[in-house]
Amino acid sequence: MAVVFLLYVIAEVAAVWAVGSAVGVLGTIALLLAGAFVGSWLARREGGKAMRAFVETARAGRPAEKELTDGMLVALGGVLIMLPGFVSDVAGLLLLLPPTRSVARKFWLRRAEKRAIRFANQRRGPVMVVDSEVVTEDHPPRSSQPPIIEGRVIEG
Repeated sequence: MAVVFLLYVIAEVAAVWAVGSAVGVLGTIALLLAGAFVGSWLARREGGKAMRAFVETARAGRPAEKELTDGMLVALGGVLIMLPGFVSDVAGLLLLLPPTRSVARKFWLRRAEKRAIRFANQRRGPVMVVDSEVVTEDHPPRSSQPPIIEGRVIEG
């Protein structure tokens, strides 16, 4: 994780250096401020859309994993926009735009599903599911016959 952070910092410094060399110091500062203002406006707009979609889905009684994930991705995009630097601005803008956010949502949900399965298997070991029931080997088999009670029938 430390290596990823170090690579991120190096990429940000290189991007600021390249833009600064091309447009100058004042141009670089102006671009960073413009990116922050445009990004915060876009984050507010997309966050409102995500909230309205979540409320509508919740009122309809449908599962809202798409809307919740969109809200989290918009929030992450807003945070990335507020960080100074061009690399984080581009990543934040990609999370704020609906077409690229849908790609990120699919990736995020697939990764979360894999991690949940891996975590569950680490906690209790692998399981087998038969006809929507979890079957483990440590349960004794249930008898399909009802219990037999000995006695006699008295009619009367």
